[in-house]
Amino acid sequence: MRFLHTSDLHIGKIVNDFSMIEDQRFILEQILLLATERQADAVLLAGDIYDRAIPSGEAVLLLNDFLTALAEKNIKVYMISGNHDSAERISFGEAVFAKEDIFIGGVYKGVLPVFSQEDEWGEVEFVLLPFIKPAQADASTSQEAVERLLETYEGKRAEAKKDGRRVLLTHYFVTDAGREPELSDSETTVHVGGLDQVDASTFQGFDYVALGHIHKPQQIGEKPIYYAGSPLKYSFGETMQTKSVYLVELDEKGLAKVETCPLRPRREMRKVKGTLSEIMENALLEGAERDDYIQAILTDREELIDPMGTLRSVYPNMMQIVKEDFSPEATAGVSRKMIQKKDPLVLFEEFYTLVRGESMTDEEQKVMEQIVKAL
Repeated sequence: MRFLHTSDLHIGKIVNDFSMIEDQRFILEQILLLATERQADAVLLAGDIYDRAIPSGEAVLLLNDFLTALAEKNIKVYMISGNHDSAERISFGEAVFAKEDIFIGGVYKGVLPVFSQEDEWGEVEFVLLPFIKPAQADASTSQEAVERLLETYEGKRAEAKKDGRRVLLTHYFVTDAGREPELSDSETTVHVGGLDQVDASTFQGFDYVALGHIHKPQQIGEKPIYYAGSPLKYSFGETMQTKSVYLVELDEKGLAKVETCPLRPRREMRKVKGTLSEIMENALLEGAERDDYIQAILTDREELIDPMGTLRSVYPNMMQIVKEDFSPEATAGVSRKMIQKKDPLVLFEEFYTLVRGESMTDEEQKVMEQIVKAL
Protein backbone atom coordinates (compact mmCIF):
# COMPACT_ATOMS: atom_id res chain seq x y z
CA MET A 1 0.00 0.00 0.00
CA ARG A 2 1.19 3.49 -0.84
CA PHE A 3 -0.12 6.79 0.51
CA LEU A 4 0.79 10.49 0.66
CA HIS A 5 1.06 12.18 4.05
CA THR A 6 0.65 15.95 4.41
CA SER A 7 -0.80 18.33 6.99
CA ASP A 8 -1.20 21.96 8.05
CA LEU A 9 -2.71 23.15 4.79
CA HIS A 10 -4.06 26.24 6.60
CA ILE A 11 -6.39 26.92 3.67
CA GLY A 12 -7.47 30.56 3.65
CA LYS A 13 -4.39 31.81 5.47
CA ILE A 14 -3.40 35.46 5.11
CA VAL A 15 0.30 36.27 5.51
CA ASN A 16 1.25 39.92 6.02
CA ASP A 17 -2.05 41.01 4.39
CA PHE A 18 -1.46 38.74 1.36
CA SER A 19 -4.07 36.05 0.68
CA MET A 20 -2.40 32.69 0.08
CA ILE A 21 -5.44 31.08 -1.57
CA GLU A 22 -4.00 30.94 -5.11
CA ASP A 23 -0.67 29.68 -3.77
CA GLN A 24 -2.58 26.97 -1.90
CA ARG A 25 -4.54 26.05 -5.02
CA PHE A 26 -1.22 25.73 -6.91
CA ILE A 27 0.32 23.47 -4.27
CA LEU A 28 -2.80 21.29 -3.86
CA GLU A 29 -2.78 20.69 -7.63
CA GLN A 30 0.83 19.48 -7.23
CA ILE A 31 -0.17 17.12 -4.43
CA LEU A 32 -3.01 15.78 -6.58
CA LEU A 33 -0.59 15.25 -9.48
CA LEU A 34 1.90 13.49 -7.20
CA ALA A 35 -0.79 11.21 -5.80
CA THR A 36 -1.89 10.33 -9.33
CA GLU A 37 1.57 9.84 -10.88
CA ARG A 38 2.91 7.84 -7.92
CA GLN A 39 -0.26 5.74 -7.82
CA ALA A 40 -1.08 6.52 -4.20
CA ASP A 41 -3.92 4.52 -2.71
CA ALA A 42 -4.76 7.30 -0.27
CA VAL A 43 -3.93 10.83 0.88
CA LEU A 44 -3.60 11.55 4.61
CA LEU A 45 -4.45 15.08 5.82
CA ALA A 46 -3.26 15.31 9.43
CA GLY A 47 -5.09 18.38 10.71
CA ASP A 48 -5.14 22.19 10.46
CA ILE A 49 -7.03 21.87 7.21
CA TYR A 50 -8.22 25.46 7.51
CA ASP A 51 -6.38 28.37 9.08
CA ARG A 52 -9.27 29.41 11.28
CA ALA A 53 -12.30 27.91 12.97
CA ILE A 54 -14.66 29.82 10.66
CA PRO A 55 -13.06 29.51 7.19
CA SER A 56 -13.80 31.90 4.34
CA GLY A 57 -16.09 30.89 1.49
CA GLU A 58 -13.18 30.66 -0.95
CA ALA A 59 -11.27 28.41 1.47
CA VAL A 60 -14.23 26.01 1.70
CA LEU A 61 -14.56 25.95 -2.10
CA LEU A 62 -10.86 25.19 -2.54
CA LEU A 63 -11.01 22.23 -0.14
CA ASN A 64 -14.14 21.06 -1.94
CA ASP A 65 -12.32 21.16 -5.30
CA PHE A 66 -9.35 19.25 -3.88
CA LEU A 67 -11.40 16.49 -2.27
CA THR A 68 -13.61 16.17 -5.34
CA ALA A 69 -10.56 15.78 -7.59
CA LEU A 70 -9.14 13.04 -5.34
CA ALA A 71 -12.48 11.21 -5.32
CA GLU A 72 -12.63 11.38 -9.13
CA LYS A 73 -9.19 9.73 -9.24
CA ASN A 74 -10.43 6.98 -6.87
CA ILE A 75 -7.86 8.02 -4.26
CA LYS A 76 -9.10 7.56 -0.71
CA VAL A 77 -8.78 10.41 1.81
CA TYR A 78 -8.25 10.20 5.56
CA MET A 79 -8.62 13.61 7.23
CA ILE A 80 -8.66 14.88 10.82
CA SER A 81 -9.24 18.26 12.42
CA GLY A 82 -6.38 20.18 14.04
CA ASN A 83 -6.18 22.87 16.69
CA HIS A 84 -6.88 25.61 14.10
CA ASP A 85 -10.00 23.87 12.82
CA SER A 86 -13.58 23.77 13.99
CA ALA A 87 -14.17 20.05 14.51
CA GLU A 88 -17.87 20.53 13.70
CA ARG A 89 -17.13 22.20 10.37
CA ILE A 90 -14.54 19.59 9.41
CA SER A 91 -17.06 16.86 10.28
CA PHE A 92 -19.80 18.35 8.10
CA GLY A 93 -21.22 15.67 5.80
CA GLU A 94 -18.79 12.99 7.02
CA ALA A 95 -21.29 10.13 6.64
CA VAL A 96 -22.03 11.18 3.05
CA PHE A 97 -18.35 11.71 2.23
CA ALA A 98 -17.50 8.24 3.58
CA LYS A 99 -19.54 6.76 0.72
CA GLU A 100 -17.04 8.43 -1.64
CA ASP A 101 -14.05 7.09 0.35
CA ILE A 102 -13.39 10.41 2.10
CA PHE A 103 -13.05 9.47 5.78
CA ILE A 104 -13.13 12.23 8.39
CA GLY A 105 -12.26 12.42 12.07
CA GLY A 106 -13.51 15.71 13.45
CA VAL A 107 -15.98 15.78 16.32
CA TYR A 108 -15.04 13.30 19.06
CA LYS A 109 -18.06 11.05 19.73
CA GLY A 110 -16.63 8.85 22.47
CA VAL A 111 -14.75 6.46 20.18
CA LEU A 112 -11.97 6.91 17.65
CA PRO A 113 -13.03 6.43 14.00
CA VAL A 114 -11.27 3.41 12.47
CA PHE A 115 -11.41 2.55 8.76
CA SER A 116 -9.98 -0.43 6.90
CA GLN A 117 -8.39 -0.59 3.48
CA GLU A 118 -7.24 -3.70 1.64
CA ASP A 119 -4.09 -4.38 -0.35
CA GLU A 120 -2.47 -7.57 -1.65
CA TRP A 121 -1.32 -8.55 1.85
CA GLY A 122 -4.61 -7.96 3.59
CA GLU A 123 -6.13 -5.27 5.77
CA VAL A 124 -4.64 -1.96 6.95
CA GLU A 125 -6.40 -0.04 9.71
CA PHE A 126 -6.42 3.77 9.62
CA VAL A 127 -7.09 5.21 13.07
CA LEU A 128 -8.18 8.86 13.19
CA LEU A 129 -7.26 10.78 16.36
CA PRO A 130 -8.11 14.47 15.81
CA PHE A 131 -6.98 17.28 18.08
CA ILE A 132 -9.04 16.89 21.24
CA LYS A 133 -8.66 19.15 24.26
CA PRO A 134 -7.85 17.21 27.45
CA ALA A 135 -11.13 18.23 29.12
CA GLN A 136 -13.10 16.55 26.32
CA ALA A 137 -11.48 13.25 27.31
CA ASP A 138 -11.90 13.94 31.04
CA ALA A 139 -8.13 14.43 31.35
CA SER A 140 -5.83 17.16 32.67
CA THR A 141 -3.04 16.85 30.06
CA SER A 142 -2.77 15.90 26.40
CA GLN A 143 -0.64 12.90 27.37
CA GLU A 144 -3.36 11.58 29.64
CA ALA A 145 -6.06 12.27 27.05
CA VAL A 146 -4.25 10.44 24.24
CA GLU A 147 -3.48 7.47 26.50
CA ARG A 148 -7.14 7.11 27.45
CA LEU A 149 -8.35 7.37 23.87
CA LEU A 150 -5.86 4.82 22.57
CA GLU A 151 -6.55 2.43 25.46
CA THR A 152 -10.22 2.35 24.41
CA TYR A 153 -9.22 1.61 20.81
CA GLU A 154 -6.68 -1.06 21.84
CA GLY A 155 -9.25 -2.71 24.11
CA LYS A 156 -11.83 -3.06 21.34
CA ARG A 157 -9.15 -4.30 18.97
CA ALA A 158 -8.12 -6.99 21.47
CA GLU A 159 -11.74 -8.05 21.97
CA ALA A 160 -12.11 -8.50 18.23
CA LYS A 161 -8.82 -10.46 18.20
CA LYS A 162 -7.57 -8.28 15.38
CA ASP A 163 -3.93 -8.24 14.37
CA GLY A 164 -2.12 -6.65 11.46
CA ARG A 165 -0.89 -3.38 10.09
CA ARG A 166 -2.22 -0.03 11.24
CA VAL A 167 -1.67 3.67 10.64
CA LEU A 168 -2.51 6.52 13.02
CA LEU A 169 -3.33 10.12 12.06
CA THR A 170 -3.10 12.64 14.88
CA HIS A 171 -2.37 16.29 15.64
CA TYR A 172 -0.40 16.82 18.85
CA PHE A 173 2.95 18.15 20.05
CA VAL A 174 4.91 14.88 20.13
CA THR A 175 8.24 14.61 21.93
CA ASP A 176 10.77 11.79 22.16
CA ALA A 177 11.77 11.17 25.78
CA GLY A 178 11.64 14.92 26.42
CA ARG A 179 13.33 15.93 23.14
CA GLU A 180 11.10 18.39 21.35
CA PRO A 181 10.62 18.60 17.58
CA GLU A 182 12.33 21.44 15.75
CA LEU A 183 10.06 24.48 15.43
CA SER A 184 9.90 27.33 12.95
CA ASP A 185 10.24 30.89 14.21
CA SER A 186 6.53 31.43 13.53
CA GLU A 187 5.49 28.63 15.88
CA THR A 188 5.05 29.71 19.47
CA THR A 189 4.47 27.13 22.16
CA VAL A 190 4.11 27.33 25.93
CA HIS A 191 5.37 24.32 27.85
CA VAL A 192 4.69 24.40 31.55
CA GLY A 193 4.94 20.98 33.12
CA GLY A 194 4.50 19.36 29.70
CA LEU A 195 0.74 19.96 29.62
CA ASP A 196 0.55 19.85 25.82
CA GLN A 197 3.24 17.23 25.17
CA VAL A 198 2.62 13.62 24.15
CA ASP A 199 5.54 11.19 24.30
CA ALA A 200 6.31 9.18 21.18
CA SER A 201 6.28 5.93 23.18
CA THR A 202 2.50 6.35 23.48
CA PHE A 203 2.17 5.31 19.83
CA GLN A 204 4.10 2.06 20.10
CA GLY A 205 2.61 -0.66 17.92
CA PHE A 206 1.59 1.52 14.98
CA ASP A 207 3.38 0.88 11.68
CA TYR A 208 3.24 4.57 10.78
CA VAL A 209 2.11 7.67 12.69
CA ALA A 210 1.13 10.62 10.47
CA LEU A 211 1.49 13.80 12.50
CA GLY A 212 0.32 17.33 11.93
CA HIS A 213 0.89 20.49 14.02
CA ILE A 214 4.57 21.36 13.37
CA HIS A 215 5.42 23.15 10.12
CA LYS A 216 8.88 21.67 9.59
CA PRO A 217 8.94 18.12 8.16
CA GLN A 218 10.85 15.74 10.43
CA GLN A 219 10.99 12.28 11.93
CA ILE A 220 10.62 11.86 15.68
CA GLY A 221 13.73 10.02 16.83
CA GLU A 222 14.19 6.69 15.07
CA LYS A 223 10.53 5.80 15.35
CA PRO A 224 8.01 5.47 12.47
CA ILE A 225 6.52 8.80 13.55
CA TYR A 226 6.68 11.74 11.13
CA TYR A 227 5.62 15.37 10.96
CA ALA A 228 4.84 16.09 7.30
CA GLY A 229 5.05 19.84 7.89
CA SER A 230 3.11 22.47 5.97
CA PRO A 231 3.19 22.24 2.16
CA LEU A 232 3.83 26.00 1.91
CA LYS A 233 6.02 28.49 3.77
CA TYR A 234 3.89 30.68 5.98
CA SER A 235 6.57 32.80 7.67
CA PHE A 236 10.02 34.15 6.94
CA GLY A 237 11.32 31.85 9.66
CA GLU A 238 10.67 29.01 7.19
CA THR A 239 12.66 30.42 4.25
CA MET A 240 15.44 27.83 4.57
CA GLN A 241 13.03 24.89 4.60
CA THR A 242 12.23 22.73 1.59
CA LYS A 243 8.53 21.95 1.72
CA SER A 244 7.43 18.46 0.79
CA VAL A 245 5.01 15.59 1.33
CA TYR A 246 5.87 12.05 2.39
CA LEU A 247 5.19 9.08 0.12
CA VAL A 248 4.81 6.11 2.46
CA GLU A 249 4.87 2.45 1.45
CA LEU A 250 3.69 -0.49 3.53
CA ASP A 251 4.52 -4.10 2.70
CA GLU A 252 3.32 -7.31 4.33
CA LYS A 253 5.48 -6.70 7.43
CA GLY A 254 4.63 -3.02 7.94
CA LEU A 255 6.53 0.15 7.08
CA ALA A 256 8.78 -0.41 4.08
CA LYS A 257 9.74 3.05 2.87
CA VAL A 258 9.23 6.78 3.53
CA GLU A 259 10.16 8.99 0.58
CA THR A 260 10.34 12.80 0.71
CA CYS A 261 8.70 14.42 -2.34
CA PRO A 262 9.66 18.12 -2.65
CA LEU A 263 7.04 20.68 -3.63
CA ARG A 264 7.57 23.75 -5.80
CA PRO A 265 5.66 26.87 -4.69
CA ARG A 266 3.95 29.32 -7.01
CA ARG A 267 6.07 32.04 -5.44
CA GLU A 268 9.09 31.52 -3.21
CA MET A 269 9.31 33.21 0.19
CA ARG A 270 12.75 34.70 0.83
CA LYS A 271 14.78 37.46 2.43
CA VAL A 272 16.98 40.18 0.93
CA LYS A 273 19.38 42.31 2.93
CA GLY A 274 21.27 45.54 2.39
CA THR A 275 20.75 49.25 2.14
CA LEU A 276 17.71 50.45 0.23
CA SER A 277 19.82 51.45 -2.77
CA GLU A 278 21.70 48.11 -2.76
CA ILE A 279 18.47 46.09 -2.70
CA MET A 280 17.01 48.21 -5.52
CA GLU A 281 20.13 47.67 -7.66
CA ASN A 282 20.16 43.91 -7.05
CA ALA A 283 16.44 43.63 -7.82
CA LEU A 284 16.98 45.04 -11.29
CA LEU A 285 19.29 42.08 -12.04
CA GLU A 286 16.62 39.52 -11.10
CA GLY A 287 14.02 38.08 -13.47
CA ALA A 288 10.89 36.20 -12.47
CA GLU A 289 12.20 35.98 -8.90
CA ARG A 290 11.08 39.58 -8.44
CA ASP A 291 7.53 38.22 -8.01
CA ASP A 292 8.57 36.24 -4.91
CA TYR A 293 7.26 37.07 -1.43
CA ILE A 294 10.04 39.20 0.04
CA GLN A 295 11.19 40.35 3.44
CA ALA A 296 13.69 43.21 3.15
CA ILE A 297 16.21 43.64 5.97
CA LEU A 298 17.36 47.24 5.63
CA THR A 299 20.79 48.17 6.96
CA ASP A 300 20.38 51.93 6.44
CA ARG A 301 21.06 53.86 9.64
CA GLU A 302 19.28 57.02 8.49
CA GLU A 303 15.52 57.48 8.25
CA LEU A 304 13.98 56.55 4.89
CA ILE A 305 10.98 58.02 3.10
CA ASP A 306 8.38 55.41 2.05
CA PRO A 307 10.77 52.44 1.72
CA MET A 308 7.82 50.04 1.22
CA GLY A 309 6.52 51.99 -1.77
CA THR A 310 10.02 52.24 -3.22
CA LEU A 311 10.71 48.50 -2.87
CA ARG A 312 7.33 47.48 -4.24
CA SER A 313 8.19 49.28 -7.46
CA VAL A 314 10.67 46.43 -8.12
CA TYR A 315 9.31 43.71 -5.82
CA PRO A 316 5.49 43.83 -6.26
CA ASN A 317 4.98 41.19 -3.54
CA MET A 318 7.15 42.86 -0.91
CA MET A 319 5.58 41.59 2.32
CA GLN A 320 7.66 43.01 5.10
CA ILE A 321 10.44 45.46 5.91
CA VAL A 322 12.69 44.94 8.92
CA LYS A 323 15.22 47.49 10.08
CA GLU A 324 18.46 45.90 11.25
CA ASP A 325 18.91 46.39 14.98
CA PHE A 326 22.08 48.33 15.78
CA SER A 327 21.37 48.55 19.53
CA PRO A 328 24.10 47.52 22.00
CA GLU A 329 22.01 44.52 23.05
CA ALA A 330 21.75 43.28 19.48
CA THR A 331 25.43 43.77 18.73
CA ALA A 332 26.25 41.94 21.97
CA GLY A 333 24.47 38.90 20.59
CA VAL A 334 21.18 39.02 22.52
CA SER A 335 18.46 38.15 20.02
CA ARG A 336 14.69 38.25 20.24
CA LYS A 337 14.70 34.65 19.04
CA MET A 338 16.71 33.61 22.12
CA ILE A 339 14.23 35.39 24.39
CA GLN A 340 11.16 33.95 22.66
CA LYS A 341 12.39 30.37 23.12
CA LYS A 342 12.81 30.72 26.89
CA ASP A 343 10.29 29.15 29.24
CA PRO A 344 7.71 31.77 30.40
CA LEU A 345 8.59 31.10 34.04
CA VAL A 346 12.30 31.69 33.37
CA LEU A 347 11.49 34.96 31.60
CA PHE A 348 9.35 36.14 34.50
CA GLU A 349 11.98 35.18 37.07
CA GLU A 350 14.60 37.19 35.15
CA PHE A 351 12.22 40.14 34.93
CA TYR A 352 11.43 39.90 38.65
CA THR A 353 15.13 39.83 39.56
CA LEU A 354 15.82 42.82 37.27
CA VAL A 355 13.04 44.92 38.82
CA ARG A 356 13.30 43.83 42.47
CA GLY A 357 17.00 43.16 42.71
CA GLU A 358 16.35 39.80 44.39
CA SER A 359 15.30 36.27 43.40
CA MET A 360 11.79 34.89 43.73
CA THR A 361 10.98 32.75 46.75
CA ASP A 362 9.79 29.15 46.35
CA GLU A 363 6.26 30.23 47.28
CA GLU A 364 6.29 33.01 44.65
CA GLN A 365 7.53 30.56 42.02
CA LYS A 366 4.67 28.17 42.81
CA VAL A 367 2.13 30.99 42.48
CA MET A 368 3.54 32.02 39.10
CA GLU A 369 3.55 28.41 37.87
CA GLN A 370 -0.14 28.09 38.77
CA ILE A 371 -0.92 31.35 36.93
CA VAL A 372 0.91 30.28 33.76
CA LYS A 373 -0.73 26.84 33.83
CA ALA A 374 -4.15 28.50 34.17
CA LEU A 375 -3.41 30.78 31.21
